[in-house]
Amino acid sequence: MLRMPEPDQSTLARRKDIIAAMRDIVPNEGGVIVDEDQLRPYECDGLMAYRQLPMIVVLPENTGQVAAILKYCHTHKIRVVPRGAGTGLSGGALPMADAITISMMKFNRVLDIDWDNRAVVVQPGVTNLGITRAVEHKGFYYAPDPSSQIACSIGGNIAENSGGVHSLKYGLTTNNVLGVEMVTIEGEILRVGGKGLDQSGYDLLGVITGSEGLLGIVTEVTVRILRKPETARALLLGFNSSEEGGNCVARIIADGIIPGGLEMMDAPAIKATEDFVHAGYPLDVEALLLVELDGPKVEVDYLIERVGAIARECGAVYSRISESEDERLLFWSGRKNAFPAIGRISPDYICMDGTIPRRRLAEVLTGMQVLSQRHGLRVANVFHAGDGNLHPLIMFDANQPGELERAEAFGADILKLCVEVGGVLSGEHGIGVEKRDLMPEMFTEDDMKHQERLKLAFDEDELLNPGKVFPTLHGCGELKTLHAGEVASKFPDIPRF
Repeated sequence: MLRMPEPDQSTLARRKDIIAAMRDIVPNEGGVIVDEDQLRPYECDGLMAYRQLPMIVVLPENTGQVAAILKYCHTHKIRVVPRGAGTGLSGGALPMADAITISMMKFNRVLDIDWDNRAVVVQPGVTNLGITRAVEHKGFYYAPDPSSQIACSIGGNIAENSGGVHSLKYGLTTNNVLGVEMVTIEGEILRVGGKGLDQSGYDLLGVITGSEGLLGIVTEVTVRILRKPETARALLLGFNSSEEGGNCVARIIADGIIPGGLEMMDAPAIKATEDFVHAGYPLDVEALLLVELDGPKVEVDYLIERVGAIARECGAVYSRISESEDERLLFWSGRKNAFPAIGRISPDYICMDGTIPRRRLAEVLTGMQVLSQRHGLRVANVFHAGDGNLHPLIMFDANQPGELERAEAFGADILKLCVEVGGVLSGEHGIGVEKRDLMPEMFTEDDMKHQERLKLAFDEDELLNPGKVFPTLHGCGELKTLHAGEVASKFPDIPRF
């Protein structure tokens, strides 16, 4: 079971004083939440298996307030948990009983649209889709599009380096963020990057993107926007096996074709989604590819024919091409609603996130079915096939004794399988608490030490988002004393964070 750092009793004893200090810093109405009922919405993020009421929730409205809060927390050694929209799936915003949760959802304004430089400056509480909405009237859009884009914030996207269905061609968040303003735990305000495409010196922007709130709190974001393609069309391709679908994915990429989106669903996911959305998906296939091609019309028409030919060579038994924009959006509505569709047929589910080499896709899908039988739980697969980013949905019933534990073990085995075939633990959901204790499966001791030293350079007292990313027996603080392995062997019963 999940273990988090023990609450600091001295901090809890000072709760009234901390509340008073927060109200001085954020005097606006509703800026400091302390009532238990009002704290309840903040007790978890999208990973709802674990819940913990935060000590206090603070909703600052400007960078100065964020800086003052963090400076106070640094001076008084109070832990801090940054939070965006709370849609994350790895427990990255899981609160702590002795920590201040800082919600950034009042930072919700678009600050500047620079059409000439194709850049938009926004606050971190602006939703992913909100950026596109702000620029679409002039034919622009923001490319990364997680399935939760109507709700997830751009600040949360930066924390987890979110992707989406179009990340194969247009990249993840890190490929589309140009600059950030960030506040350190000491209350120092830093600016990294800007509207320019290339920055000199160390790639600090790359370090910050995907850092899961462990290094600082982002208060402003500059992103790249793109021209909407002249044409976009989608194909639905059905196969009698996941192996054939996986081979088709590899063939498309090997042919030099980079689709705007290349998604795959297996039979359980197809059925659940079609019952929910009625997108016109075939129900008599074992695997369904959703391929989107965009660009000039003449290019798209040619690539449609080329992809269709490849699919036939790979054994496709179903093919349908979108004939209108509404039909293309209908195809995608099924894929974007796959997660809630699974929620209709299972009391609970865990959405995993691992990435593998495309050539090992069929092997991993077969391995998942073996694991499904071993753990006695169903799994549906929905994933970004083009870049090998898997999202297995493990179905279980938390009301049945032992099923949550079996689901966790199943998910861990899937991630271990991903690493075993040359993949990684996360593609876009982050590590959080969900995969924290699996980090040694992927990283060597030296790798972990380098990551820990980077954390300590920004946050020596480990006040920012503790209990996340680093394994429980591999805490950063041990670098200040003894080698983690030495400590663990001498004191095996002591939990460390």
